[in-house]
Amino acid sequence: MPKLFEYLGITIFFWSDEHEPIHVHGRYQGSEIKAEFIVVDGIIKEILFKNVYGKKRFESERRKDFEFLTRKILSRLLKNGLIILCGKKI
Repeated sequence: MPKLFEYLGITIFFWSDEHEPIHVHGRYQGSEIKAEFIVVDGIIKEILFKNVYGKKRFESERRKDFEFLTRKILSRLLKNGLIILCGKKI
């Protein structure tokens, strides 16, 4: 489980060699969520936020923090090629 970063108590990570679409997980005090990146022609078109089956859901404020971190920070790192997920540079 490669950890990308931790901020506001939220750990953002991914599992190597995992299924499509490209996505990351967020974990906070036993709860978990994921963000799926919908990529078309190398451009992030949409980010979908989903609960993780069998895991406790993020509370509202932590979900907002995760969405902010993912939209503002992680998507910029991906766009600039500073991180690569699932063996794909976006």
